[in-house]
Amino acid sequence: MIIALGADHGGFPLKSKIADLLKGLGQEVHDLGTYSEDPVDYPDLARVVAQEVIFKKAERGLLICGSGVGASVAANKFPGIRASVCHDTFSAHQGVEDDDINILCLGARVIGPELAKEVVRSWLSATFSGAERHKRRLSKVEKIEKEFLWK
Repeated sequence: MIIALGADHGGFPLKSKIADLLKGLGQEVHDLGTYSEDPVDYPDLARVVAQEVIFKKAERGLLICGSGVGASVAANKFPGIRASVCHDTFSAHQGVEDDDINILCLGARVIGPELAKEVVRSWLSATFSGAERHKRRLSKVEKIEKEFLWK
């Protein structure tokens, strides 16, 4: 699987650990930055990761900022993106299985590196269930998204 990976300065210290994990698990990683702890704005990283997913250059995206919240908010502004902050393994796999999340967001100041790795493993191993109730709900989410893509 190809994973688009991005982090702001708050997420930078965790990003290299997650990149190493992903590569060790046989995933192809598109490291989209940032490359230092110099301040950058999380919406810029959310944009490049979301674009990779939208344009199918990556199957999934992973964003890391200080809390995970800002990255999630920014990523969810892009049509077709379903980003979620997950700091536990249940939410990570359930988010894919039921809600087909395509971007995982982590908060480097919230979650430790070992738990973050477990969350990423859980997220990677999950697939969308395709259950009729979940497809129906996603269809409603997509309808809302289209309704409010304004002029």
